[in-house]
Amino acid sequence: MKKLILLSLVFFALFSCGDEVEFNSPAFQGDRANQLWRAKAFSASIDANGFLTITGTNNVETINLRVPSVSTGTFIVGDVNAIEAEYIDGFGTRFTTNNRPDPSVSIYPEYGEIIIEEIDVTRRTFTGKFTFLAFDDSGLNSVGYANGIFFKVPLISGEFPTNPITCIDTETASDAAMINYQATFSSDLEFINSSDFVAACNTYAQALSDQRNYCGDLDGSIQSMIDALGNCELTCAQATANRQEAESQYNAATIGNFNEKCAQYVFYLQEQIQFCGDSNGNVQAEIDSIDCADDDGDGIPNAFEDFNGDGDLSNDDTDGDGIPNFLDDDDDGDGILTINEVLDADGNPVDTDGDGDVDYLDNDDDGDGLFSNFESGDTDGDGVEDYLDNDDDGDAILTINENADPNTDGNPADAVDTDMDGVPDYLQA
Repeated sequence: MKKLILLSLVFFALFSCGDEVEFNSPAFQGDRANQLWRAKAFSASIDANGFLTITGTNNVETINLRVPSVSTGTFIVGDVNAIEAEYIDGFGTRFTTNNRPDPSVSIYPEYGEIIIEEIDVTRRTFTGKFTFLAFDDSGLNSVGYANGIFFKVPLISGEFPTNPITCIDTETASDAAMINYQATFSSDLEFINSSDFVAACNTYAQALSDQRNYCGDLDGSIQSMIDALGNCELTCAQATANRQEAESQYNAATIGNFNEKCAQYVFYLQEQIQFCGDSNGNVQAEIDSIDCADDDGDGIPNAFEDFNGDGDLSNDDTDGDGIPNFLDDDDDGDGILTINEVLDADGNPVDTDGDGDVDYLDNDDDGDGLFSNFESGDTDGDGVEDYLDNDDDGDAILTINENADPNTDGNPADAVDTDMDGVPDYLQA
């Protein structure tokens, strides 16, 4: 308690009006313990990052005032490391506003300020004020200055930045970064892209850190926002929501989009393990059970070649050739590769003749009574291959009505040729 009372008295003496500060142009001086301290030499420097340091020394003791921007304004010391007032005594002991007082001295951080009032770019000088209380590494000993001024201190090292970063700049940047970050997990997105999320989160965290360094953070609100971002990874809840949406899309997948939806589902299952763990192995078991393959490369995923739905791909053989459909590149044995059978705009098989069998499982795709493997070319030149054209010769008489297969075995070898010219009627207009 005595120490706190003593500290209060020291503060009252330190920051009350002591000897009137007087200075000539240029100058660097201030009150220390109610005594005038005056620098014999002073200068300013700007480093490669655009940080400004104003230094005053009496050849024994040195004061360094550091701010992160070559701009006018008030910078609060004792709040962030980028803004600092430093005193070095004749024995090399360093006192800095970045050291916190020992709790036995004070439970509150001690603040001061560096005010850049004027920057004369032409004459390359700086003018302003300072007040601070700095502690040594132990936090038990302090040195304070009040009524400090630096007047027309010359820049001797570094160059004025073309566009110096200011507190307002960093506030604008962090606002923009926040909008971009929030957009990565907007409620109108199907999925949260983890890579985009992490990148935007890290950018936002850096923008907040820059804002804190350039503007200060007296109430700790900026640091709280940084802390809330954590390690910038998706939460388990977000990863689980991704997996649930992917599962829904996978379950509704068609032949045309199955490859995409299956791979997407596996990806988000793997992310669920990454961000949530898989202690009981259920998620990995789900991954292991999924078959995204198309073993015969016919454009029909294995998952759609189990026609009897018994989970056994080996006992589905539409054309009875001894090769199960998932390994047969011509499932219906019509001589036309499954991958070349007609697909709609979404990549899904069509049923040209509307008989309930999609073309890749139908050996008579156009329903004209002739097996597709006996129909090649485009007889009437209408742009539709004969195996898909129910009027092969374009005479307005359907092929099925021109006696193309009297014995109905699907082979037009016995097709009627009324004029005996060697061209059957179904191919002669």
